Amino acid sequence: MVAFKEQLFKAGTAKGFTDMEIYYQSSQRFNTQVFKGEIDAYQIAVEGGLSFRGLINGKMGYSYTEKIDKTEIDFLITEAADNAAVIEDEDPEELFPGSESYEDVTFFSDELAKIEAEEKINVLKEAEAECFALSDKVHSVNYCILESRDGETFIANTKGLEKQEKRNFVYIVLSAVVKSGEEFKSAMKYWVTDDFASFSPKEMAKEVVDEALSFMNASSIKSKNYPIILRNSAAASLLQAFSSSFSAENVQKGKSMLAGKLNEAIGAANITIIDDPHYKAGTASQSFDGEGVATHQLKVVEQGVLKTYLHNLKSARKDGVKSTGHAFKPSYKGTISISPSNMYIEPGDKSLNELIKAEDEALLITDLQGLHSGADPISGDFSLAANGYLVKNGAIARPVDQITVAGNFFDLLNQVETIGDDVSFSIMGTGYLGSPSLKITKLSVGGE
Repeated sequence: MVAFKEQLFKAGTAKGFTDMEIYYQSSQRFNTQVFKGEIDAYQIAVEGGLSFRGLINGKMGYSYTEKIDKTEIDFLITEAADNAAVIEDEDPEELFPGSESYEDVTFFSDELAKIEAEEKINVLKEAEAECFALSDKVHSVNYCILESRDGETFIANTKGLEKQEKRNFVYIVLSAVVKSGEEFKSAMKYWVTDDFASFSPKEMAKEVVDEALSFMNASSIKSKNYPIILRNSAAASLLQAFSSSFSAENVQKGKSMLAGKLNEAIGAANITIIDDPHYKAGTASQSFDGEGVATHQLKVVEQGVLKTYLHNLKSARKDGVKSTGHAFKPSYKGTISISPSNMYIEPGDKSLNELIKAEDEALLITDLQGLHSGADPISGDFSLAANGYLVKNGAIARPVDQITVAGNFFDLLNQVETIGDDVSFSIMGTGYLGSPSLKITKLSVGGE
């Protein structure tokens, strides 16, 4: 890669480019699914390529290729020059010379990389078998999926920046359907790790089957405002839905309720939201972002006060601040945007059971549905289908379904009374968003 970079930059200089940069990204994805003890799906996908951008005649041009050899150099240079000639951008881009220092962290597990496909498949087969062994009410295991990902990123430019990094992780998704009479209920959970030995098929199966069985005979409840315990998984998915509000780019475009709120309280005093790109078990961990800026742990919200937006170089230049290291490039051919890395609400010291025991009457919400259509990331409003349990006298009384919870995400942050100690993360969307369980003063619940 270094030799290719030098040849490319030499050719670009001869063409008239001043500043130049290459961004290389490769990924290998292994995905398999088991159904009724047999392999139902099996895929190995290898993707990768290189993008080139450079400044010529005062304008930035772009090009990319999947083929990394010297025969592509002329194509990359010509394509970028032609692109620069026609592009219109009111916000000129600049290449980054590199940060003063970078955290010495490793996100690649050699042990995980050695795990063979057969071992991965056997874990899934065992998890599925354990589900059926736990109860004769288990009708099917409709999702029993494992996916492992290995990735590498390399960025270098003519201003002296040169960084390279590898990362890998694996996750399992398990969903069981139970049946009693004519009633069907299901539950789904997932586990993410860089330590394959931490997977326990017995424990995973028990979690999923126990929860599916616990929803049997669920029914709706009377419509009114209820105190809410938002379980960690549901709270994480809600934070994921509204994480774009913290993007400086969205703030600048008028697409966030947080415009003009820096150094103001946007949540209760017990709310601290941390973005940690060096989180060991995070799927979005990195020591540098998509523009080569060094990453570091950041308190986005501290004791309820909004301390910063998430910036890339372009948004930071507009606001007259430094980039926070949140430039996001979804692939080698993607454009630069902004995304959180591993962002989560800081945990408290109460277990979920303690939160439940403290309530005379409340709703424990375990699952929120329709986040893509029922949550408005600009206004913060949401109206979502939900499942969970009715809590009475400090204990779970019965399962609840066919309800809708509605409110505003930022109002919710201001109504957090107690925070659990049980952080869980969502694997949906960009970034890796997490939260502990949250006790909310009240939310509007639509039911019977």
